[in-house]
Amino acid sequence: MASQAVAPFEIRRPMRQTEPFVYNSPHSGRVYPDAFLSMSRLDRNAIRRSEDYYVDELFASAVQLGAPLLAAQFPRAWLDVNREPYELDPRMFDGPLPSFANIGSMRVAGGLGTIPRLVAENMDIYRGRLSVDEGLSRIEQVYRPYHANLRKLIAQTHVQFGKAILIDCHSMPANVRVAGGIARPDIIIGDRYGASAAHDLSFAAVSVLSELGYHVVRNKPYAGGFITEHYGRPGRGLHALQIEINRGLYVDEVTLEKTAGFELLKADLWEFSARMMAHVRDELADERLAAE
Repeated sequence: MASQAVAPFEIRRPMRQTEPFVYNSPHSGRVYPDAFLSMSRLDRNAIRRSEDYYVDELFASAVQLGAPLLAAQFPRAWLDVNREPYELDPRMFDGPLPSFANIGSMRVAGGLGTIPRLVAENMDIYRGRLSVDEGLSRIEQVYRPYHANLRKLIAQTHVQFGKAILIDCHSMPANVRVAGGIARPDIIIGDRYGASAAHDLSFAAVSVLSELGYHVVRNKPYAGGFITEHYGRPGRGLHALQIEINRGLYVDEVTLEKTAGFELLKADLWEFSARMMAHVRDELADERLAAE
């Protein structure tokens, strides 16, 4: 979808926040800047291959349940906010990058830095090199404000409730397999192997989704990206869980159209969120009783 004058991201808020949760959908943006499309060697369908199709819609129930949702409008192929701010590939640019740029990360080597070089299936995005100013302006004008808003939502939630749980919402290709496994997972819960969220939260997420009939695994092959790692501080009451949804459950990966499974999955994710929120409410009530 080409862009008109659209804000790069939006915060969808409940009338009143009643739950210590913040939802984030950083890769579901589908407003493609016209200038970006003109720079790309890919057609309008191929350039969407890195998109987390409709994930913001799948988790829209979070707002009705009492939690805010931050959703990117810009596409991941244009800017990836689930990276450090300056994971940049010098081969993409027409001049030298700042000395503080992280040019040696594994994600940069794989073509998937803050300004990606590739979309999924290893397809090059750009016809030629980008100007350094173009890359840095995306970071200053969009990346930094995005994270400033996410930090603020988490901080306000933490102050209000004494804890904050970030649910970082993503989708994964239908052909993803777990090493050594036969069945493709429906959902992967990532908590950085326990570093970004308390075990009971991760266990509750896996249990609820499993009870809803999904094949759920934890941390493999997706343990969580920069956002989960950066914002999860369970010792301080700041928890971050990444959730990856198998696209085969709800979208045709060739046409990128929603399938009949979309509405069922959306309803199940409503149930998932409601039950996770109830779990945390019970925990908070127990903590208050213990403190009396």
